[in-house]
Amino acid sequence: MTDIAQFPFTFGIEEEFFLTHPKSRSLAIEVPRSFQGACRRRFGNAIATELLWSQIEIVSPVFERPEQAREELTRLRRGVAEIAIAKHLRLLAAGTHPICAWGEQVETPKKRYRDLMVDFQIVARRNVLCGLHIHVAVPPGMDRVRLMNRAMPWLPAFLALSTSSPFWNRAATGLMSYRQAAYDEWPRTGVPDHFEDEAEYARLVELLAAGGAVKDASYLWWAIRPVLRYPTLELRICDACTRLEDTLAIAALYRCLIRMLCRRPEVGAVWTPFTRRLIDENRWRAKRHGLDAEFVSLSGGARRTCKAVIDDLVGQVAEDAAALGCERELARIHTLLDEGTSAHAQTKLYRAYVARGDTPHHAMQSVVDWLIAATLPAN
Repeated sequence: MTDIAQFPFTFGIEEEFFLTHPKSRSLAIEVPRSFQGACRRRFGNAIATELLWSQIEIVSPVFERPEQAREELTRLRRGVAEIAIAKHLRLLAAGTHPICAWGEQVETPKKRYRDLMVDFQIVARRNVLCGLHIHVAVPPGMDRVRLMNRAMPWLPAFLALSTSSPFWNRAATGLMSYRQAAYDEWPRTGVPDHFEDEAEYARLVELLAAGGAVKDASYLWWAIRPVLRYPTLELRICDACTRLEDTLAIAALYRCLIRMLCRRPEVGAVWTPFTRRLIDENRWRAKRHGLDAEFVSLSGGARRTCKAVIDDLVGQVAEDAAALGCERELARIHTLLDEGTSAHAQTKLYRAYVARGDTPHHAMQSVVDWLIAATLPAN
């Protein structure tokens, strides 16, 4: 068995972004192919396309230390933003675009995406959503599915920390993460079922593939999953974070959680017939209220505030943060608890502009301006 104290728990980060017109602030419907080409020439495989032509994804290399992630993601965000400006566009990070009209969007001309559009129809066309995906390597010999089961109770907390999608189709939704609500239209999303181990998980994939439902395990889009191509456990529940500092903080907390679960096998081991449903109830509360949510107890005790759950987790992983050298990134979690996420900032700004007499549309344009500015990392 691998020595947990010596295992590096390497990690990778995938961030999805929107491309926006600087004058109208609307989502770009037509993006010149030269934009994609310029990004690929400058950054190679660190840049990937997404389902819609108006999206772009940054795919990091494998990191061992948080400062590597900070340096590289800063470089990539700034570089892609520079190319976007040169092509008369702007880069924007959020779970949804405030003044996007989903019916106007165009798919990326790629066979996988075209097949998804044909298969899922309006569900795929409405997928004008951007997420944050975090991979953490799991020690050899440790069953990733069993580890996934034990990590699932914290999924709603990670969603709450990342909320950045309070608007949809040019309207305020009343939710802090409408992205999660919209993504629930897809099959094989949300909180996974409880599987005994990787072998049982693989059996489900075999059954789905035999029935023509999926080609492989990459078509299971759950909020957390073992990855087909890499020895990692991927967190997928998070909205795209507007501010890079938030991305780095959430990645650090998730990495620390995985290390803590590896060294403390008793944590999160209890599972009842109600556990998944209760986790999903808390996921709804995180979608609706974000960090202001109150979570039901998985064991039947009193409700706890989301902030208390997160604060408790930060305390539990203090040893892991020290071992992995990410205390600085983890300190940002307390700032988020005090000041709020991107969704809080967006809704506060929107209400302020409406209160002073702006139309809802003009107020959302101001929100877009803030998102564009906040997406660019500070010097």
